[in-house]
Amino acid sequence: MYKKGFTLIELLVVIAIIGILSSVVLASLNSARSKGSDAAVKAQLSQVRAEAELSYDENSYSYINACEDAADLLAGAVDAGGGASACQDSTTAWAASVPLKSDSAIYFCVDSTGTAATTSAAVSTTVCP
Repeated sequence: MYKKGFTLIELLVVIAIIGILSSVVLASLNSARSKGSDAAVKAQLSQVRAEAELSYDENSYSYINACEDAADLLAGAVDAGGGASACQDSTTAWAASVPLKSDSAIYFCVDSTGTAATTSAAVSTTVCP
């Protein structure tokens, strides 16, 4: 007499296959999340450029308060990236950088010359390194 159903070995094999597939999916989701966070950092810093230009016009053609005026946008970029931002301003120029989430040793930097690039160091002057 035959009983219908699965054996214990068959069930264990199916569970093992499901476990392997789910680990592959979760690994790819983590890289997608960090890429999404990096894109958010870049978008926020691109908005910092627009805010700095508005500050330039409001402050009689000086960038001296550009970092203070863009503080909320920099805070949003820090939340997305997970590191500390750096911002430098003077009367004639400004630069800001935030570390990327995928690699905290790489920074995304924007400045008043129009540069928007990844660098290996945070800004220490008013120009991206």
